[in-house]
Amino acid sequence: MATTNIWQQFKSLIPEGARTVVTITSNNGDGTSTATLRDGTSIRVQGETVVPGNKALIEDRVVKAEVPGLAVYEAEI
Repeated sequence: MATTNIWQQFKSLIPEGARTVVTITSNNGDGTSTATLRDGTSIRVQGETVVPGNKALIEDRVVKAEVPGLAVYEAEI
């Protein structure tokens, strides 16, 4: 049965889990990679499909795909 609660319908449009773009710094040889977040923090993620130096999309600390390295702009409002 479909819900008529508008808030629940809205929440169903948003995917679960955190998605982040990181820079892969090394493949560890054990099925994991070391990645660097935009703030400089290093984390370990599952997956070795992305070459070190390239950007990757991670979801819940799992490499999902390689992404292009696009410019990032920040605007203060």
